Amino acid sequence: MNTVFTFHKQPKLTLVGAGPGDPEFITVKGVKTLKAADIVLYDALVSDQILELIPPEIPSYPVGKRAGSHSVSQDEINELIVEFAYLYGHVVRLKGGDPFVFGRGMEEIEFAVKQGIETAVVPGITSAIAVPSALDIPVTARGVSESFWVVTGTTMAGAMSSDIKLAAQSTATVIILMGLNKIREIMEVFNKYGKGDTPVAVIQNGTLSSQQAAVGTVSSICDLIEQENIGAPAVIVVGEVVKYARDLRKVVAMQTKNY
Repeated sequence: MNTVFTFHKQPKLTLVGAGPGDPEFITVKGVKTLKAADIVLYDALVSDQILELIPPEIPSYPVGKRAGSHSVSQDEINELIVEFAYLYGHVVRLKGGDPFVFGRGMEEIEFAVKQGIETAVVPGITSAIAVPSALDIPVTARGVSESFWVVTGTTMAGAMSSDIKLAAQSTATVIILMGLNKIREIMEVFNKYGKGDTPVAVIQNGTLSSQQAAVGTVSSICDLIEQENIGAPAVIVVGEVVKYARDLRKVVAMQTKNY
C-alpha cells in the first residue's frame, strides 16, 4: 500500500544561532523563530536553559555531534531536515554559537535548497567572542592587538589545523575552538615560534553557571588545565589581551599588595 502525503504547509528551514550558552544571549529574533517552528532539531552544545524556550507543544529532537560519543552524522542530519520539512513544514535548526562559525550551516542550507526548500538564517553570538568576554578578555585592544583569528583546533580528518602554524606567527589574538584535545600539540607550535611567555586562557562552559577557566601562558597552560580539571567544551584564547582576564588581574593585584 502506498502512502500519499498531503502538504498543508510550505517546507522551510531556518538556521538559528543559540549563542554561547547563557539563555539571555540568544537574540530576540531567535526566540521568535523558535516560537514559529513546527519542529526543532538542536545541537548538543545548546544549553538546557535555551531548550526551555521551545514551546512545549513544538516537537524537538537532539541531533548533536560530540567528540568521543555516538552522534548523528552530518549526512543524516541533512536528510532529516528535508524529511521533516516536507512532513511538518517549518524546521528550525538550533545550533550553538553562530550557525556559520564552524557550525556546518552552509552545508545544511545548500542541501535543503537542492531539495526545493526555502531557507533563512538567524545569526547567533559566537562563542569565539562572547566566551573570552565572560572573563573580561577583549579579542582586540588598542595598542595590544589589532586583529584576531578564529581557528578550529581539529579538522574533519582529526588532525590539528595547519592554520594554527600561521596564526602562531602573527601578533593577532588567536581564538581556538574545538581544540582542547589537541592543546599540547597546539602549544608546542606557539612555543616553536617563541611565544612561550604569551598569555593563554582556557574557558570551559563559557557564560554558563558551570563556567571554569585556567589562565596562564603557552608554557604553563597544559599543566594548569589538568590541575583545574578543565574539560570540553572549551575555548582557547592565546594573546596579550589575556592579560586583561579578570582572574589574572586578581593575581597581579594580590602580588602588588603583598609586595
